[in-house]
Amino acid sequence: MAKSLQEWVEDEVREVQGKSLAWLSQYHFFRDPIRPAYIDPYYFFSPADGIILYQNVVAADGCLVDIKGRSYSVRDALRDPSYEDASLVIGIFMTFFDVHVNRVPYSGRLSYRELDPIGTLNLPMLDVEKGLLEELRITTDKAEYLHNNQRVVNRFDNPDLGQPYYVLQVADYDVDAITPFELKQNQFASQGDRFSQIRYGSQVDLIIPLSEHFELLPLQRPGDHVEAGIDPLVHIRDKDARDTATTEGRS
Repeated sequence: MAKSLQEWVEDEVREVQGKSLAWLSQYHFFRDPIRPAYIDPYYFFSPADGIILYQNVVAADGCLVDIKGRSYSVRDALRDPSYEDASLVIGIFMTFFDVHVNRVPYSGRLSYRELDPIGTLNLPMLDVEKGLLEELRITTDKAEYLHNNQRVVNRFDNPDLGQPYYVLQVADYDVDAITPFELKQNQFASQGDRFSQIRYGSQVDLIIPLSEHFELLPLQRPGDHVEAGIDPLVHIRDKDARDTATTEGRS
């Protein structure tokens, strides 16, 4: 269930925050709890446990988030200068205290690719995590890792949507930290399925191109804590059905 950042820290982080790093790594970090499977074609569910850092509708080259005066766009996120779609982007920061198993937000055929690294080492995410857990505030000006770190782009194709959407995984701490559960490409994945894991701190972005056929209505807010496969992030509303109903009502 989605909670405010403060509620989540008080309810679920405080009791284990004082534990040693060895205890957290061995008993807490790699947990993979059983969860109910919610199937609903009118919603995108969260792909990750974590805190919503940003939630914006932007052009492909528009500023998604400003990082110390340097713009970060969807093209930068996907490292794809040919990407042209205006998109709804929801960035979810996964702290060390979150479950790090990622789940499919909307059913579709999954293909993925790991992008070439920019450097030999990932930049740490500790400043952002500290701001969230200790200061209870979002500090994206310290998110320079978004320009640098290892990432995997997961593409999901669903014929009902008539277009793809993307789940972008960004790793912290170590290289080769993103581990797909299924190595085959172009496999169908159901809503709520476990499809990958990221070790240690990380970030997952849900990127949905805008469509002329349906509206995307965000349901949560930046600063909310959400759980993968449990919390709906986006309501899908059919524009064609709405327009037809409006026309019939006027006739």
